[in-house]
Amino acid sequence: MRALSFQPTATEMAFALGAGRAIVGVSHECTWPPAARRRPVVSTSVIDPARMTSAQIDRVVARAGRLGKSLYRIDRALVRRLKPDLLLTQDLCDV
Repeated sequence: MRALSFQPTATEMAFALGAGRAIVGVSHECTWPPAARRRPVVSTSVIDPARMTSAQIDRVVARAGRLGKSLYRIDRALVRRLKPDLLLTQDLCDV
């Protein structure tokens, strides 16, 4: 099986359960365990907290919500090259 994890907790659980070898790619937020950082990163955030104020972040998040836009960019070409059989993700939470 080839799994792509977009969710940090799912990545951690997969490695903890001994299925880390099946993880072929991760999101930019999947940083644990250290082995996860050696997997290709298939997503990035449109928000850069190092360069944006809290107010700017709030505006971007609110606007994206109103327009039904994602806060993430997915490298679709990389996803296709990785050929995952399974995507580990979660539904959006209302905040």
